[in-house]
Amino acid sequence: MSNRNKEESILQLLTQKPWDPAQAELDNLHSGQTIDLSTGKLGQRYIIIVSTIFFCLFIVTYSDRMIYADWQNMPEPLLLWFNTFVLLASSIIFISVQVASNKKQFEKVKRGLLMIGGLAFIFILGQLLVWQKLIGLGYYVAGNPANAYFYLFTALHGLHLIGGLIYWGMTIRKVWSFNEIIVKNAQHTVELCGIYWHFLLFVWLVLFGLMSFS
Repeated sequence: MSNRNKEESILQLLTQKPWDPAQAELDNLHSGQTIDLSTGKLGQRYIIIVSTIFFCLFIVTYSDRMIYADWQNMPEPLLLWFNTFVLLASSIIFISVQVASNKKQFEKVKRGLLMIGGLAFIFILGQLLVWQKLIGLGYYVAGNPANAYFYLFTALHGLHLIGGLIYWGMTIRKVWSFNEIIVKNAQHTVELCGIYWHFLLFVWLVLFGLMSFS
């Protein structure tokens, strides 16, 4: 390559405008494509990343705190295992919902979403019953650091699940009111809701495993 061609190539790189749509189209002609993410996906990734960092910080403090002599493990009600199964079942159903959505089988999507919503409410009710049982046995928040972390973890996860139910409600509304024009929008919403639901299951399995086997 001549010096003149090199100078022209360098000048072209320096004058590129990556925010310009025309420049994005030119970039896509190369082997490296520009990132194609919707606003919803970007927002969801941000929420998941922030929530993951948030939970990781609490897990680190949990691991550090449990080595002290005043740490006393709480009993593990069998209802916690039932709640775990409920959340696992809802995530498995969501996989079938996502598959049905991709195939535009929205009657199956509607039935699956209703089942998922019902299981979510059962999970929240089950967690409240666990709290009631433990408090009845005298395991209060201020009684021991292990108690405080248990209530903190389950409360934070419950709040995230309530947030998931809000998104679930938005998904229900779009699926029930969709038409052929906005079918892509409905499919996209189902996909995002499913990803968040699987994230909730993953977080719960990590927290439940930490509290059960520590």
